[in-house]
Amino acid sequence: MSYFNRLLLQCRSGFEKEAAAEITDQCAAEGIYGYCTLNIGDGYLLFNIQQVDDAERAIQALDFHNLIFVRQWMVCGDLLSLEQGDRISQIQGSLDQFPVCSDLWAEYADTTDGRELATFSRKFSSALSQKLRQNKKLEKRTKRDSLRMFLFVLSGTEMYLGYAPLNNSAPWPQGIPRLKFPKSAPSRSTLKLEEAWHWFIPKQEWDQRLPFSGKAVDLGAAPGGWTWQLVQRSMFVTAVDNGPMNDDLMESGQVKHVQEDAYRYQPPEPVQLMVCDVVDKPVKTASMAVDWVKNGWCNEAIFNLKLPMKQRYQEVITCLNLIAEQFMQAGLAYELSAKHLYHDREEITCHLRLL
Repeated sequence: MSYFNRLLLQCRSGFEKEAAAEITDQCAAEGIYGYCTLNIGDGYLLFNIQQVDDAERAIQALDFHNLIFVRQWMVCGDLLSLEQGDRISQIQGSLDQFPVCSDLWAEYADTTDGRELATFSRKFSSALSQKLRQNKKLEKRTKRDSLRMFLFVLSGTEMYLGYAPLNNSAPWPQGIPRLKFPKSAPSRSTLKLEEAWHWFIPKQEWDQRLPFSGKAVDLGAAPGGWTWQLVQRSMFVTAVDNGPMNDDLMESGQVKHVQEDAYRYQPPEPVQLMVCDVVDKPVKTASMAVDWVKNGWCNEAIFNLKLPMKQRYQEVITCLNLIAEQFMQAGLAYELSAKHLYHDREEITCHLRLL
């Protein structure tokens, strides 16, 4: 059997079952079959694959950016149980079947226990990287099709060793962009929209798709966390909410507050962007987003689907299928992406636009 016989998948703690259902479905569509092992709350799971080379085939065939609940992934082998002492030499002894990689990231579960390993992981990976470069297991130059080596650390002596393609994995360690909460923003929800831009819109396209003096609508805006991000982009925002907006935002001169039901509002003219973080049934929000994009009320939409406590993965599939059916019936080409972002909780963030 191949050394690489499983995928290790990171996710938000408590969403291991959703990530398991998703990877099982995605792999099955490629004719790759296996079973998941997980513990609720661990922040990661393993997809164990019996067929030789299918784990490596999966991480090449599947598009990481289409995975919703998976933050980061790697193909790996069995758990390494190292003895105290020269652990770096022990790891080097496990690299016979390993491909040459561009660099090394040491990661850990995004849990309370996992984060306690941050300092050890950083120091250990730095020392290991130096040794691997000396032994030519890490490249001098990073190429577009390079692989990244991963250590997923469970303790000082237990870890998984694996790899993933640079262009088919998360661009940030653990799949978490390091965003700083701006003190002048009205609420912490502001980071959801900033993170969404990083995931869904290439940065070189921000000036075109989030343009200076562009127009946007924020549905369910109060007190203005998402509106604040749009104002920082120098956009003019119609904030739709029956609740009060932040005073400083209103004084910016870039915000018009419309006290109306978010689901009934229609813009008097098309806008570049519609955003929505309303707490309501996810199917209702998905249907509303379809209307905005299909009717040409906005060029693109970013919206959150609030998930139920049970059947969360199935609810997501229902909403995405609803959107797909609406555009197929209309004969319109569209782009739809969804991600369970780091700053999301019981929700996923979606991005929708016409092609």
